[in-house]
Amino acid sequence: MIWRKDVECLPVEKLQALQLERLRALVARAIEHVPFYTQAFADAGLGANDISSLDDLGKLPFTRKTDLRDNYPFGLLAVPLSEVKELHASSGTTGNPTVVAYTKNDIALWSDVMARALACAGATPGDVVQNAYGYGLFTGGLGIHYGALELGATVVPMSSGGTKRQIKLMHDFGAAVLTCTPSYALFMAEEAADMGVDTRRSPLRIGVHGAEPWTDGMRREIEQAWDIKAMDIYGLSEIIGPGVAQECQAQDGLHVFADVFLPEVIDPATGAPLPDGEQGELVITTLTKEALPFIRYRTGDIVSITHEPCAACGRTSPRMSKVRGRTDDMLIIRGINVFPSQIESVLLEVEGAKPHYQLIVDRKGSLDQLEVQVEIDETVFSDEIKVLENLERRIRREIESVLGLTVSVRLVEPRTIERSMGKAKRVVDKRQLER
Repeated sequence: MIWRKDVECLPVEKLQALQLERLRALVARAIEHVPFYTQAFADAGLGANDISSLDDLGKLPFTRKTDLRDNYPFGLLAVPLSEVKELHASSGTTGNPTVVAYTKNDIALWSDVMARALACAGATPGDVVQNAYGYGLFTGGLGIHYGALELGATVVPMSSGGTKRQIKLMHDFGAAVLTCTPSYALFMAEEAADMGVDTRRSPLRIGVHGAEPWTDGMRREIEQAWDIKAMDIYGLSEIIGPGVAQECQAQDGLHVFADVFLPEVIDPATGAPLPDGEQGELVITTLTKEALPFIRYRTGDIVSITHEPCAACGRTSPRMSKVRGRTDDMLIIRGINVFPSQIESVLLEVEGAKPHYQLIVDRKGSLDQLEVQVEIDETVFSDEIKVLENLERRIRREIESVLGLTVSVRLVEPRTIERSMGKAKRVVDKRQLER
């Protein structure tokens, strides 16, 4: 189902004309109402009238997460605080929290794009949606909630945690859609197995998973465990929360709702735009947000993009790949760039290894060391030492062939790596802890 066919299937030429019209209006509004942008455009020698085509986008200044922190809490608002109806914030563990704000119209926009996302994933009015994303200052729970209401679905606002209760109510209420992080979907499947619940006989039809990078291998694990289609959703609180992009049933890239979020992919080192298909940092301009509009926000997420319309569903919006990693959690070990998702992809191809792992980075003398701790299947764990040694050697060999880097692998007992109700913690970097 396509929730907003009028914009999601707009001919490309008309979509670009709409984007240009909105971009010019956004820039004029930002320059007039946000001192940060007034100064940034003055520094660049640009004004709203200098934008005559979408090709001019590359001339505009970037916005970074540090700009939110530097202007904490309300320095980037484009409206008076009295017009702000909802505020969210990050944890602020590395400094000032990043604060995001919504007017009444922004919340209506959020509801609309989230309804589009849920419909794109396959949800329909009347479905029961079990929402296991966290509520509160985290945008995941409320974003899904608003969208499900807009769609006409029935929401079960479970939030994360209370896993056994989640599983019981999901069964009793006949949930057709489960929304949560992918790692939590797998954890729930494990708990359900312990409870003697046959997950493959539930009415669950769709999983909508995001908020952390995950691979197609993990998708297969979730789909097999629950007998569902596991769909990737993308969003980030700075832009609006969940609902920026969503996979359709073809699972061939995430449709960006480009009439309101204008995407680019750039070289993270130089800032230069990259062509379709090339992997780089995703940059988004919010074309219609009122309270906290962003021009060329650098997300830090590594993706590629295609502007080819989707043959499967007919949507004309650009599609982005799954997030392959982040510019700021990318590990550099002995000069080699390492993304946790690369290692996850390897583990999911090795029989006996589970997609629960942790990367321990340490420094011995002047040399960085990477240890990959991997949970293994219960049936394998009970095998003789020789079998375990062969498995460990195979995992190490496969990872080293992908990374071009020597690593150590430690097999650990099933369920010994800490589970998360939200984003899984994949990396423990002791080099940083020692600073």
